[in-house]
Amino acid sequence: MLNRSNLHNYQNEGVEFIKNNKSVGLFLDMGLGKTTTSLTALSDILDDFEIIRPLIVAPLRVANTVWHNEADNWDHLKHLGFSIITGNSKERLSALDQKADVYVINRENIPWLVKHLGNKWNFDALIIDESSSFKNPTSKRFRALKSILKRIKKTVILTGTPSPNGYMDLWSQVYLLDQGERLGKNISMYRRTYFDADFMGYNYTLKVGAKEKIKEKIKDIIMYVPTEGNVELPDFVSSVLDTPLDNKLKKLYKDFEQDMIIQANDEETNLTAVSAATLSNKLLQFSSGAVYDEDQNIHHFHDLKFDTLDEIIEDNPNDNLLIAYNYKHELDRLIKKYPQAVVMDKEGNAVKQWNEGKIKILLAHPASAGHGLNLQHGGSVLVWFGFNWSLELYQQFNKRLHRQGQKNIVRCFHIAVGEIEYRLMRKLAEKDVTQQDLLNALQK
Repeated sequence: MLNRSNLHNYQNEGVEFIKNNKSVGLFLDMGLGKTTTSLTALSDILDDFEIIRPLIVAPLRVANTVWHNEADNWDHLKHLGFSIITGNSKERLSALDQKADVYVINRENIPWLVKHLGNKWNFDALIIDESSSFKNPTSKRFRALKSILKRIKKTVILTGTPSPNGYMDLWSQVYLLDQGERLGKNISMYRRTYFDADFMGYNYTLKVGAKEKIKEKIKDIIMYVPTEGNVELPDFVSSVLDTPLDNKLKKLYKDFEQDMIIQANDEETNLTAVSAATLSNKLLQFSSGAVYDEDQNIHHFHDLKFDTLDEIIEDNPNDNLLIAYNYKHELDRLIKKYPQAVVMDKEGNAVKQWNEGKIKILLAHPASAGHGLNLQHGGSVLVWFGFNWSLELYQQFNKRLHRQGQKNIVRCFHIAVGEIEYRLMRKLAEKDVTQQDLLNALQK
């Protein structure tokens, strides 16, 4: 067990930042201890009777496992009692009735909680873990939180990826802190003030000087801490393993890309993309080896990625592998190919086994295992078998291994087939530049 004196200087600064302000955002690079920092501040505030009933909102697996497990790792937090408001209706109601210091709920159940409590809402502090998942101001979860903000004495938002798709992602997150004081009372006002729209009104670009104005507006309530200069982590070594299509498959890929239609191997089914977005999705499927038709039947084309994955496994016989997949057909084929593999479960039971070194191959989807989970003790080899377009999921998933406590160099392999996957990786790199520009400006 560790005590509070083991907290890093930046974590202690984060604790004081939370305690001294009504509402704040902690934009800490992933793996820098947002959970511990927040719980330490929460414990102090509870001891001072500034609040009496805090609620933490988190992704499901994080809600079920991370927060209470993190408290158990620190002497100064072990006294905190947790009630986890997840599961079916009966389980959630039972958790609400339990006496606890801290209550934790998964973000999908926030609308249910707000409706259930109604005028009897009795939580007076709010911590939103991975606040970027509230970036859509029209979502049910955002609107539910918006309706109870005036009853909250202290709000803390936590994320390592505040603007994965650009500055438009910021408005709703900042609104949860100040109810529109800094960036406008609604998203329309924010857009009019800081963005220019194209003639169709669908795409927005920042006005000249808008970035600087936005940063200046929010810097007093946001604390950003980068990994560099604060925590020494082992190197993160990223490599792309080119897995080229043969001439026949390359022709099929090009035909699909140009004509938006190809014939499946059964010679009876035409696989059609009705839009550019659908085509992009189906080209990713093709790159992985199988494509869904309109009835969700799977049409197999190749197993090239498995050949490369076999090489990775053979070249790293003493390592455990964390493998990211994107499509259900990828998961099904991975399980069939590697029956010893374990799939990350909703309850997070695989986390303990993985960190004890008992799992050689762990299969996980970035959307369900990309936030908050500590997997650094079970391995240091990460494989991107399937890709998606989200910078947030990409960065978050990589940080499951590359975080405090990792003792080995983290090696990240991308198994790339088809031009679409190279295009995707270039696009993620462009998004990262935009986000990092914002974070650098907010650094205290």
